[in-house]
Amino acid sequence: MGRLMKIGKSTALNSDTDYLPVIGLCGSSGAGKTTLIEALLPKFITMGLKVAVVKHGAHGVLVDAPGKDSDRFFQAGADVALFGEEFFIRRHDTDGFLFFLRRLCLDYDLVLVEGHASTPVDKIWLLGKGHDQPPENSGTILHIIRPEERLMENVFHWISDWLMRQCLRVPLYGCLLIGGKSSRMGRPKHLIENNGVTWIESAVAKLKPQVQQVVLSGRGEVPSPLAHLPRVPDVSGLAGPLAGILAVLRWQPAASWLVTACDQPDIDPQAFSWLKSRRKPGVRAVLPDLQGDGRLEPLLAWYDFRCRSLVEELVSDGCLRPGGLAGKPGVITPCPPGSLHGSWRNVNTPVELARTNQSTFSGPN
Repeated sequence: MGRLMKIGKSTALNSDTDYLPVIGLCGSSGAGKTTLIEALLPKFITMGLKVAVVKHGAHGVLVDAPGKDSDRFFQAGADVALFGEEFFIRRHDTDGFLFFLRRLCLDYDLVLVEGHASTPVDKIWLLGKGHDQPPENSGTILHIIRPEERLMENVFHWISDWLMRQCLRVPLYGCLLIGGKSSRMGRPKHLIENNGVTWIESAVAKLKPQVQQVVLSGRGEVPSPLAHLPRVPDVSGLAGPLAGILAVLRWQPAASWLVTACDQPDIDPQAFSWLKSRRKPGVRAVLPDLQGDGRLEPLLAWYDFRCRSLVEELVSDGCLRPGGLAGKPGVITPCPPGSLHGSWRNVNTPVELARTNQSTFSGPN
């Protein structure tokens, strides 16, 4: 009996973040919320998703033994972390419930909230016996489940479909890396011209229709027609593509990114479409492997905002190669169609540039 039921104004997160993967499983006491969530979790975890469950409105929870060292630290005003076979942190958190949920979404693919009518998220409502409607002032209800319809598989498929739609609603930005020493080319590659158009202008023209906003990352002169685009400086102390990738992930921490560079002059717009088609819940990054030999392409690639923690971890470990993301949870390395492989070709030297110009001049055979 799924239907959208809005009673009053929706309080679920806000208009800027209502694409986040937060859904409430709510209902009256005894409606079976905990049992349903417990049955759903293995299904989502088997899909490779990282799932968090939040109990809203909990009270009287014993999280530490009074008088223990950790409790004494907490009572003295500190946030306390307990680390062993399990990890637990006890916080004096005054940021508010919705801010807490948004923070969870930076690391989790799905956040399930068990709660009641006052839970301020969009929700699935489990009707209890003797009830034919949710109570008034229950907020935004996306789906109503009656007792006779409470089949775990049905709820799993409903949430899976909803989660995919949420994934595709994440704002998509485009990052164009410029700058670098261009020592092998002997001049700034992004300012090389082809038929009077600089490579950077050509790249922006290809990227712009694919994203909500194009952002330039790195230093270097920019042609006046592009002066209006946002500029994000590289992360200080880092070099190479990772400096720009991490910079934009920090600059807009709740967007996904198509990342490319100005020295890829042969990009086919279908390559962007192919990358976007790889998006799904649980995927943190798409780094193409053209030959199936483990050599990944970190430029002309897609990065979800949840990939930031993986990139930060690389940097803290001293790895400055984006390819170091290989094997990390949620990082996939598919091979694109052969007809698109030329999109990933880099032009780095005058000899390669001459070949490119000759090919352009000659045209197709």
